[in-house]
Amino acid sequence: MGHVLQFAERDPSLSDDLAKQQIDTLREALLSKQYERLQKADQTLLIVVAGMDGVGKGTAINTLNSWLDPRHVHTLAFGKLSEEEAMRPLMWRYWNSLPARGQTGLVFGSWYAPLMKELGRKEPDPAKIALYTHLINRFEAQLAYQGVQVLKLWFHLSAQAQLDRCATLMSDPNTAWRVSKADLKVHKQFNRLRNAATQTINLTHRNYAPWVVIPSADQNLRDVSLAKVVLQAMDKPIVPRQVKEPHAFPFRLNVPTASLLSPPPEEPVQDYDAELLHWQGRLSCAVRSKAFRKHSLVLVFEGRDAAGKGGTIRRLTEALDVRTYDIHPISAPNAVELARPYLWRFWRKLPRLGEISIFDRSWYGRVLVERVEKLISRAAWQRSYEEINEFEAQLLANGTAVIKFWLDIDKDEQLKRFKAREETPFKAYKITEDDWRNRDKWTAYQRAAEEMFAQTDTHMAPWHIVPSKDKKAARIQVLRIVVETLESLDEHMISLNEPALSDQFSEQV
Repeated sequence: MGHVLQFAERDPSLSDDLAKQQIDTLREALLSKQYERLQKADQTLLIVVAGMDGVGKGTAINTLNSWLDPRHVHTLAFGKLSEEEAMRPLMWRYWNSLPARGQTGLVFGSWYAPLMKELGRKEPDPAKIALYTHLINRFEAQLAYQGVQVLKLWFHLSAQAQLDRCATLMSDPNTAWRVSKADLKVHKQFNRLRNAATQTINLTHRNYAPWVVIPSADQNLRDVSLAKVVLQAMDKPIVPRQVKEPHAFPFRLNVPTASLLSPPPEEPVQDYDAELLHWQGRLSCAVRSKAFRKHSLVLVFEGRDAAGKGGTIRRLTEALDVRTYDIHPISAPNAVELARPYLWRFWRKLPRLGEISIFDRSWYGRVLVERVEKLISRAAWQRSYEEINEFEAQLLANGTAVIKFWLDIDKDEQLKRFKAREETPFKAYKITEDDWRNRDKWTAYQRAAEEMFAQTDTHMAPWHIVPSKDKKAARIQVLRIVVETLESLDEHMISLNEPALSDQFSEQV
C-alpha cells in the first residue's frame, strides 16, 4: 500500500464550499448510523489512530468525536506502561479496555507502538518485527471473529507540509502549545518514519482490520476523508466467518499419558494431617520467596460436578496470605461479559507479579459446557482451542505459571455425593438442577473433556488429571504439583523471543 502514502504526500486539498456540502451530509449519516449500531449492539468499532507526530491526527479525531454522540465514544489512550500494566502480559491493557458491543473506541498509542518503534530503528531486529507482527495479527483476528471491528487510520502528509504546519502553529501563542518536541523532530527523521509506516501497513493490513491512509495536509480533505471512512466501516460490519486468522504459535502438544477413560491410579495417603501440613508449609515458603516476586501463578480447576474442587482450593488457600490471591468462581457470563469477546473476562482477572489467581471453572467452559449444551457453534468451540493455547502462551511468556487440574470421579461416586449433599443441610445449596442435568450428559461431557486434553495439553501448560474418589489423596496430589512447579519456576517459563519461535513467525510474515 505504499502508493497510498505517495498520494497523501501530494498534499491534496478540498475547497471550503465542497467540504461544507459533504460535511453536513456526513455528520447526519454518522450520527444516524451510530444510533443504529447502538440499538443492534452486535459489534464494537475500534478506530486505531496512528501517524507521525505533528500531522493533526488529534485535531481530526476531536472533530470526529464532536460529530458523533460522545456519550458512546470511548477514548483509549495508551502511553508508558503503568505498574499494573507492566506486571501483566503485553496485550492485557488492550483486552482490559475493550468497549461493549455497539460502542466506539478511539485508540491512541495502540498495540502498534512496539512494532513501529522497532521498524523505525536504524538497524531493526527481524525477529522482533516478526514476533510483534504475529501478535498483532492474531489479536486483531480474534477480536474480529468475536464482533470487534478494527479500523486503522494512518494520518499522513508530505515532509514539507508537516514542517509548515508546525511553523504555523508555533507562530501563534494560542496554538504554539500544540507543538511538541517530537513534532519538531519529525522532519529530520521523515524518510525513516515513512518507511516504518509503509512496512507496518503492508505487514498488518487485513480485510477484517484494514489500514486506511488519511491525507492530512488540508483540514477540509482530512475531515471529509475521515468521516467517509468511519461511515463506511459502520455501514459494512465484518462477517466473522470470513475472518481468516494467521497461524497460531507453534505449540507442542504432549503425548497422551492419561485420560478420563484410563486415569492414573490413586495413591493412598498414610498420614493425611502430616502430609497436609508438610505441603502447605512448602507452599507458604514458595509463594513468599524472592523468586516468586518475579512471577505469578494461575491455577485452573475443572472436573466433574462434586469432584471436590472447592475443598481442594480451601486446602491450598489455608497456606496463603489472603492479600496475595483471588478466587474466581466462573459461571455463565453476565450481560457486561456477553457484550465483549469471550476471553475478555479472563484477561481482566489475571494476577500481578507475586500474586495468584485461582479459577474454579475457567475459559475451558468454552469447549466443555458451551460445546455440550450447544450454546455456540461447532466452528466457534473448535477455533477456541488455538485461542486458549495462545492465551496461556502469553501468560507463560510474562512469567505466569499456569497449572491446570482436572478432578475426576466415576459416575457411581458422583451419585453418592449428590445424594449426600441433598441430605446435608449446610451442603444442600451445592446441588442444583443443572448438576442433575449435566449428569444425564455424562458421555457427551466425557467426549468433550477427552478432546480438550488432546488439543490443550501442551508442554508449557499441561493438564494434571487427579482421581478424587479419595478426597484427601487428591488434595495432597494437587498441593504437591503446585509446590513442585513453584520450586522450579524457571524451568516452566517460555519466552516468545525464543529463536525457534521467531524463525517460524518470520516464515509466516
